Amino acid sequence: MGTVHKTITLTDQQDLWIKAQIDAGNFADDSEYIRDLIRREQERSAELDAIREALVAGEESGEPQPFDAAEFKQRMLATHG
Repeated sequence: MGTVHKTITLTDQQDLWIKAQIDAGNFADDSEYIRDLIRREQERSAELDAIREALVAGEESGEPQPFDAAEFKQRMLATHG
């Protein structure tokens, strides 16, 4: 995997935050911290996409059916003890 050099601009407060994370031993350098933020955002985005897909699938699955909680509990007890 290749790498690309980027230049970013941060506020003083943001820079201090990153330096504090590095000083605390959480990251080796600024780049590692930024890459971690990007990875976490990618994961969060993938989770949101999965939720959206599940919502669409639910909406497209047809009309809602009535749910009988007592019957469900009986069925689960009979099946799983």
